[in-house]
Amino acid sequence: MLAKTRGIVLHSVKYGEASLIVEVFTEMYGYMSFIVRIPKSRTGKIRKQLFQPMTILDMECDVRQSSRLHHLREARFAVPYLNIPFDAYKLSISFFIAEFLQHTLRSEQQNLPLFEYLVSSLWWLDGCLDSYSNFHLVFLMRLSRFLGFYPNLDGYGAGDYFDLRSSCFTIIRPSHSDYLEPVEASRIHIMMRMNYETMHLYTMSRDERNRCIEVMMSYYRLHIPDFPEMKSLSVLRELFV
Repeated sequence: MLAKTRGIVLHSVKYGEASLIVEVFTEMYGYMSFIVRIPKSRTGKIRKQLFQPMTILDMECDVRQSSRLHHLREARFAVPYLNIPFDAYKLSISFFIAEFLQHTLRSEQQNLPLFEYLVSSLWWLDGCLDSYSNFHLVFLMRLSRFLGFYPNLDGYGAGDYFDLRSSCFTIIRPSHSDYLEPVEASRIHIMMRMNYETMHLYTMSRDERNRCIEVMMSYYRLHIPDFPEMKSLSVLRELFV
């Protein structure tokens, strides 16, 4: 069945001499894998440059419910980025997010609110001129809302612990080891109040930001089975002062 949908490229790998296997989170079908033939002619409708991580595409594809690998007939930029491909910081953030989503969304079916969240977040990052060093932290925290394990803020009080397993604050130290002490729990509470427009008001050092991302990685590993080590995380840790 031929279908048209928007999609966000998460990963691509060369397959044979003239093809790619491309992992895409689509608006209409969720996570999908495509085989894409790249014509050698410069006049071909499909170009390799379309499949950089986090590119947003308008796609026409041949969807077969019985197949795990679908065929892409046509693709073009939905809205080309103006800054992300040319800004080393933004590009590094987008590569990290692409790798993160590749593992996080692998079993995700159609989820229109999630898709719109991803698209609006990417356009915000592309258009932002400065003060986006906390973008990936806000992005990951707010992403958990769409995946079903957003932390519960109800009843938070100074001195509470944060239980990473149950996603809630508690005045009682959990009996297991997957929790945050009150000082770090208070930072999580602050982060949950951030959004893209206000995150510049919260100043963090590189060490504090890196500790936050470590906590988030631990949090996601507890809630998503077989979540791997992130290859792009080492680059992300070196960004910003």
